[in-house]
Amino acid sequence: MTQNNNLCDIGFIGLGVMGKNLVLNLADNGFSIAAFDLDIAKVEDAIAQDKAESGSSTARVVGCSSYTELLSCLKPPHLIVLSVPAGAPVDQVCENLIGAGIQPDDIVIDTGNSLWVDTVAREKKYKNNFILFSSAVSGGEVGARFGPALMPSGSPYAWTRIKPIWQAIAAKVDAKTGKPIERTKPGDVVTEGEPCAAYIGPAGAGHYVKMVHNGIEYADMQIICEAYQMLRDGLGLSSLEIADIFEQWNNGPLDSYLMEISVEVLRHQVGDDNTPLVDLILDKAGQKGTGLWTAMSSLELGTPAPTIAQAVYARSISSFKDLRVHASTVLSGPDAQSFTEQEKTDFIDQLQDAIYCAKICAYAQGFQLMKLAEKEHNWQLDFASIAKIWRAGCIIRAVFLQSITQAFERNPELDNLLLDEFFAEQLCKHQLNWRKAVANSALMGIPTGAISSALSYYDSMRCAVLPANLLQGQRDFFGAHTFERVDKPAGKKFHVSWSSNTRDINEVG
Repeated sequence: MTQNNNLCDIGFIGLGVMGKNLVLNLADNGFSIAAFDLDIAKVEDAIAQDKAESGSSTARVVGCSSYTELLSCLKPPHLIVLSVPAGAPVDQVCENLIGAGIQPDDIVIDTGNSLWVDTVAREKKYKNNFILFSSAVSGGEVGARFGPALMPSGSPYAWTRIKPIWQAIAAKVDAKTGKPIERTKPGDVVTEGEPCAAYIGPAGAGHYVKMVHNGIEYADMQIICEAYQMLRDGLGLSSLEIADIFEQWNNGPLDSYLMEISVEVLRHQVGDDNTPLVDLILDKAGQKGTGLWTAMSSLELGTPAPTIAQAVYARSISSFKDLRVHASTVLSGPDAQSFTEQEKTDFIDQLQDAIYCAKICAYAQGFQLMKLAEKEHNWQLDFASIAKIWRAGCIIRAVFLQSITQAFERNPELDNLLLDEFFAEQLCKHQLNWRKAVANSALMGIPTGAISSALSYYDSMRCAVLPANLLQGQRDFFGAHTFERVDKPAGKKFHVSWSSNTRDINEVG
């Protein structure tokens, strides 16, 4: 394969779609890369694309045919980036690097979607062989090519070496407006603006934050999809009509990458009859686990994330296509409704406010989860910084992330986004339309698990007294689980002798 007498800056293992685009991004920013993949064709493809895009005969990407050759092509101490599937493949690559002679002061960066606890375990496992550093990457293949959001964590020493590289290739935002600085073609380099890459914390912290990012992403996508179904099945609008509405919404506070690509998907037509592609896509959603991990973590830590969980459930129920088709012939719903043009206009306005409020709640759930995880794992997370690096490059980038950044800058100890003055005002201002949209969905028989659960979350948060008092009474009745009293000191536990005639109340413990 092609060789280069000069030692390379970075080694790269795994040249799938994400890996290849990260390599090309690194090359654009002036770094030389020694690349390896078990599939030699992928290495050759990356080299060919780099040459074609750069227009130079000088190799910026050097192909390697083995782990040993990869190490021999790198400047010491070695810096090696992995872009391989999470799980066993990461450990396999690490073991192969050990066999090839990697050194204790070499750095290996895992950029995959590894489960954060696996990252913690790996750092301990390999600490005598090399420095394992993790850096979650968000933005898909386009982000990888032209500027992703990066969530690095691990050894602070390793970060000092990686920082200039990561900040060079990351997406950039205008410091004043918080809007992305576009980089759309090969060879573009953006040096101004704030990079969407910041050190998150110890091993596992970056992958945890990326996990929560993906959980919010699940919720955000489901909220948009529920709005789509409301407009399609409730108002009977076409895909193109819905695309026009989404585009209009995207010019306001709902401005986001996910809304933008939803417009593109809805407008795409195929065939001689210009059939909307979305009408031909089977309604069975896939998932890779990060949304599930987020919901599981929220349950483990005891912090509510119902909108994220509902988004996971929505994907699950979509997978039961045959069952749903059969059930649709058995289970009845409300009769179809007709609307005047004014009612349709009002419906659309209500739905816009509902999406906005539900999105705020989804982000609030995600950030509260990270705050609980911070305490649980003794991390020190900078939530303003996390919101900043999500403003560009990543999938959930949205205009109101600037407002989230400002909220945590005003109060770094903010317990929940809903308590911030700006967001509390926004929710108060738009809640009536939100409620009307949820009511309409119920009356029309259209499922809106994410939007509805967000409203329940909001109402639970603003409710000073919840019915958990009755629940605690029930638990004490059948299981002697005890309860506290509002008229007694905090921490004092009581139990009623429910089986006795007198039903005495006794202090316990």
